[in-house]
Amino acid sequence: MKKLPVFILTVVLVVAASTVAWGAGVLRVATEAGFMPFEFVDEKTGELLGFDMELIKAIGAELGMEVKIDNISWDGLIPALLNNNYDVSIAGITITEERAASVNFSDPYFESVLTIVTKSNVQNIASLDDLQGKIAAVQISTTGDFEASDLQDAGGLKGVSRFDTVTDAMQAVIIGAADVVILDLPVANAYLEANPHAPLKHVGPVADNEFYGIALNKKNTELLEKINGALTQLHENGTYDKIYQNWFGAQ
Repeated sequence: MKKLPVFILTVVLVVAASTVAWGAGVLRVATEAGFMPFEFVDEKTGELLGFDMELIKAIGAELGMEVKIDNISWDGLIPALLNNNYDVSIAGITITEERAASVNFSDPYFESVLTIVTKSNVQNIASLDDLQGKIAAVQISTTGDFEASDLQDAGGLKGVSRFDTVTDAMQAVIIGAADVVILDLPVANAYLEANPHAPLKHVGPVADNEFYGIALNKKNTELLEKINGALTQLHENGTYDKIYQNWFGAQ
């Protein structure tokens, strides 16, 4: 038979390898474990814990698949999917039009909202409109980063400092290198609960609600259908509610 061009053959082999991986009963998962309480590393055991970690394991169990999770950099999550290094990414990833142009998303599994964290003694910041002339710290490529970029472009923020982790962004405010952190409210709550002596507070919801989804390569449509089916089943059998209550209390 005729030989396939090298490029086409490579694409075929990569796609086939991805299909075989999850089809053989292993779900390869990428996360970024700096987003407590959704994903974080237990300091004593090194285990990956959090709402997302428990949820993806429950999805794997529902599908009868072994779940293998790697902790990688946040800005590497979507490229890793595009390169077929992983089958799914789950890391509190907000569904946005920009991201959806590159990857598919599962049905939404969590509703969140942005907040502002600032020093405990600051009294004049209660909304995004109050950030005129301020410097915002954000975790890079998050919706907090996108919101801060829009505010800066509109002439509101004086500057945006980008960090790899939420902890680094919070530290920037503590030492005075930034005035505020813009981030998801559940993450702010978790950080402040874990660090009760930090001289910080959040101001509550400051934007429209957003929704998290599990990201997949656009070619993995069969796996997408299976994950959506598993999510539906976890809602119907009460497992989702148990996981939610474990990390956030009663809904």
